[in-house]
Amino acid sequence: MSVTAKKYLGQHFLTDKNICKKIANELSSEPTYKKALEIGPGMGALTEFLLKKENVELSVMEIDTESIEYLKEHFKQLEDRIFENDFLKVDLQKIMGTEPFALVGNFPYNISTQILFKALEYRNQIPEVVGMFQKEVAERVAEQPGTKKYGIISVLLQAFYDIRYCFTVNENVFNPPPKVKSGVIALTRNSRENLGCNEKLFFQVVKMAFNQRRKTLRNSLKQLLNGVDVTGDFFQLRPERLSVEEFITLTKLIEQNSDEK
Repeated sequence: MSVTAKKYLGQHFLTDKNICKKIANELSSEPTYKKALEIGPGMGALTEFLLKKENVELSVMEIDTESIEYLKEHFKQLEDRIFENDFLKVDLQKIMGTEPFALVGNFPYNISTQILFKALEYRNQIPEVVGMFQKEVAERVAEQPGTKKYGIISVLLQAFYDIRYCFTVNENVFNPPPKVKSGVIALTRNSRENLGCNEKLFFQVVKMAFNQRRKTLRNSLKQLLNGVDVTGDFFQLRPERLSVEEFITLTKLIEQNSDEK
């Protein structure tokens, strides 16, 4: 039995076992968690190596019924830990409980950014994420301030995770081959328990700034800066120049000004 790749699910099955092993090895060798959840395992190319990780109980989540049947037939050791769910819609605590768990996978490219934002929602339960993405997405997530690739997803994820670009994967190790190169990144939860500012406002500031990224902060955040002294050099910058810490400082300034009104 084999599984047919479905375009509408963004399926590209990884065929190179060395790459699969490398991805599995990017997970921490001394994990702080006892569980891991693989998203979109397909025919289990990566699953095979994740199951070899000691002291970590693997569960998998797949939406493709054909893949589910394949996994049940070929990975009987997973027993009742094969979940047929839409990751973006499911309550993860109903699947994984309240314990910490790692998130890992050759993520479907058409929803990979949404997967990261859902991981962000569960950041206090997900200490580690290792995944393969379109190279462009992987680079944006890991990018540092000062470039065009640095944007909303960079800032919001780096606020809570240390991010490392691991390696690039060529198109020819997939069936069917994607039209773009892929990149593997590892996210490790940092020590920041909270931002020290209004989190909802922080998200709003970051998104508003980058939605008009060619404008300076003084112009892109105009509706939030009413009453704030914007004469300093800080407000003449474009958003890609600001670090996570500077966005936090900016949010605090806006928050403080709002409280004083």
